[in-house]
Amino acid sequence: MKNIIYILLLLPFLIYSQEKEKPVKIKVEDKQILRSGNDLYKQKRFVDAEVKYKKALKQNPHYETAGYNLGNAVYEQNRFKEALPQYELVAKSTKDLETKAKSFHNIGNVSMKEKQYDKAIDAYKKSMLLNPTDEETRYNLALAQKLKKDEQQNKDKDKNKDKEKDKNKDKNDQNKDKKKEEGDDEQKDKDQNEGDDNKDKRDQDKGGKDEQKNKQQPKPQPNKLSQQQIQQLLEAMNNEENKTQKKVNARKERGKKVKKEKDW
Repeated sequence: MKNIIYILLLLPFLIYSQEKEKPVKIKVEDKQILRSGNDLYKQKRFVDAEVKYKKALKQNPHYETAGYNLGNAVYEQNRFKEALPQYELVAKSTKDLETKAKSFHNIGNVSMKEKQYDKAIDAYKKSMLLNPTDEETRYNLALAQKLKKDEQQNKDKDKNKDKEKDKNKDKNDQNKDKKKEEGDDEQKDKDQNEGDDNKDKRDQDKGGKDEQKNKQQPKPQPNKLSQQQIQQLLEAMNNEENKTQKKVNARKERGKKVKKEKDW
């Protein structure tokens, strides 16, 4: 009884799963639209082919081939970011291994165009697991790995250049600071020397000015006497000298002993 109840509970899920896994039936009309788009694609009329594929998908959103071909038409127009979700949707939903492998391959191609090498390598590896004999995918995988390696080496090289640049910048800054300090010291010495020279010059100028000033000031001149004045001065001096001599003689006479005559 319990088993019967358990089966009855699971029956709706089993029916739903079978309906989900049941292949989507494609109408003849949808296939005709797809073929029309393929003819335009071969003629490299990618814009017109895109219109046909979108029409087929509008009538049947589960038409995986139309979705895959739409991705190709958009890719050929260099609209890589728009092509990517088409490939991803098909890779996720399709049960056909060949279509899934091609979808992963093209996901890798879009990632290569965007220089997303890690994502490209992952997509190519998934495609290789589904189709190990695909030499084009193998080549693209090796190319993506090489480009990633080169990119990493360039990053390391640029990083080392930046370090060296910073190192040289620090060294140059230090040299500039050193030169600035030396320049400041030289300027101080120069200013000091100029100050001393200016002081000496000022002293010289002052001395020169004093000397010039002394030269400009009149020196006292001896009194200039006429010949008559000179003669009068000499006579006055002689008279004064005679007076003086008489006084001296008078003093001598007063001090001299008088000689008395003896009485005989």
